Amino acid sequence: MNHVFPRQNLAPPVKAVRGEGCYLFDESGKQYFDGSGGAAVSCLGHGDAEIIQAIQDQAASLAYAHTGFFTSDPAEELADLLIKHAPGTLDRVYFVSGGSEAVESALKLARQYFLEKGQPQRRHVIARRQSYHGNTLGALATGGNAWRRAQFEPILMDVSHIAPCYEYVDRAADETPFDYGQRVAQELEDEILRLGPDSVIAFVAEPVVGATMGAVPAVEGYFKRIREICNQYGVLLILDEVMCGMGRVGHLFACDADGIAPDILCIAKGLGAGYQPIGAMLCTDEIYQAISDGSGFFQHGHTYLGHPVACATSLAVVKAMLGRRLIPRVEAQGEKLSQALHDRFGQHPHIGDIRGRGLFRGMEFVADREAKIPFDPTRNTAGKFKKAAFDAGLICYPMRGTRDGNLGDHVLLAPPFIISDDQIGEVMDKLAVAVDQVFP
Repeated sequence: MNHVFPRQNLAPPVKAVRGEGCYLFDESGKQYFDGSGGAAVSCLGHGDAEIIQAIQDQAASLAYAHTGFFTSDPAEELADLLIKHAPGTLDRVYFVSGGSEAVESALKLARQYFLEKGQPQRRHVIARRQSYHGNTLGALATGGNAWRRAQFEPILMDVSHIAPCYEYVDRAADETPFDYGQRVAQELEDEILRLGPDSVIAFVAEPVVGATMGAVPAVEGYFKRIREICNQYGVLLILDEVMCGMGRVGHLFACDADGIAPDILCIAKGLGAGYQPIGAMLCTDEIYQAISDGSGFFQHGHTYLGHPVACATSLAVVKAMLGRRLIPRVEAQGEKLSQALHDRFGQHPHIGDIRGRGLFRGMEFVADREAKIPFDPTRNTAGKFKKAAFDAGLICYPMRGTRDGNLGDHVLLAPPFIISDDQIGEVMDKLAVAVDQVFP
């Protein structure tokens, strides 16, 4: 009898037994192309000997030391490397075990920062509809994924949600992309003023929206206006790069593409490339010093903060990204992937939009391409697509509720950075099998 509690009780998962490069293999020997890197995690692919060696070496010397007593060389070296490449004045790194923990840490740090600064009246957080920031209660409350939030709504903290920057659906026909971006960014200032200009702690956003909307980047100028508004009202800008960061969109830090820097930054997933669970919260020196010069104690923590094996693994992963010049490769292969998607599916009557950056791409499915009308949710388009692609030997990341948590379907692609030209063709062929089956 199997005593594992699966994600979906009525559809037990297939058992994976081996990974090699861009592929996973099940117990029957069937091969699957990992076209979503799990959940945009496996950026280096599977079975990387250099990363495996780093894990073994660190486990042999120091597997665990509680950060209430000790620091470790891997944590300090990794923090130094990340800050060396980080945008703006980010200066300190707080290591956790995943993305939800990183976001929880960011929310708590933002609140404590204002307490230390003598502004206890700041209590509100603003985020965006159709965002996803994690599944712990604070992160879930901050996120705007209506489907994930619904049953837990009574126990979630109150967070304001403004419009996302979702050009495909929301930009008016007579509006330029820039003007559209400025219009939706203005919602942030309007909400700050509604709540009280000295009562807002932070604005939280994904530079490229991942799972909930399917690789949606903001239009040019949007985030620069967001940064201006945050500066004007003393609101901290928290960027969630858990899914889109760590090289995934062609920059080590995704916000570099928008020419801005946050006050707090959250990363995970690609940070450990799936070889170890790890996430991190980066903050500016100003925020760190407010704690250091005040109480001297960040009132937060987890058992596995700064885990030596996880940090050593991540150090090897980031060094590999940089040393193997994989991030420029992401940009090049990402353009090839985008072109292949447009060539193969750009005129399909049920694919309304193809979008994204780097090796982070999405396709939105529609019942009517001209009118951009989504499918009826009862059709279960995303679920059917996931199964059809999996049967064809492709792991991808379909999701329903793209538009508002109920309407809309999309598929997200986030393959390993090592994807070859031939493998891009393989992905197109397997996607085509699923497309033909779901949209006959």
